Amino acid sequence: MSFIATSHKARRDYEILETFEAGIALTGTEVKSLRAGRANIEEAFGRLDRGELWLFNVHIPEYAQGNINNHNPTRTRKLLLHRDQIERLIGHLAVKGHALVPLKLYFNKRGIAKVEMALGRGKTQVDRREDIKRRTADREIAHAMTAALKGKQRL
Repeated sequence: MSFIATSHKARRDYEILETFEAGIALTGTEVKSLRAGRANIEEAFGRLDRGELWLFNVHIPEYAQGNINNHNPTRTRKLLLHRDQIERLIGHLAVKGHALVPLKLYFNKRGIAKVEMALGRGKTQVDRREDIKRRTADREIAHAMTAALKGKQRL
């Protein structure tokens, strides 16, 4: 699995409730641009429209060797999921504060472009501060444990 793009903002701004893998409907020049490792999903989000899932604001730059048939870099792309997965998401997305955000864009083992999508609940500023405090405390505990173990080994 080769990663093309990851969204660090998604894990910072959302509490991840559930993840799933989805295919993406792409054109030829988009695939070639992705194979060159060029994409940005930081501002991307998913939306439900008439029973289908769509991916908005994914920036895949135009293919350098493309011709007049090159793609629009920020066009809306269709997500490919099973009907039962879409129906389950319909209920979750109806809840206020829930959003569909992409975490990773990658090629799977068979060379097919996939996106790891997440159902997330928006974090408040207080939640983000608590996460920072927890990470800092965990880091200090790990540092103290390492220092204690090194001190014991010298005896």
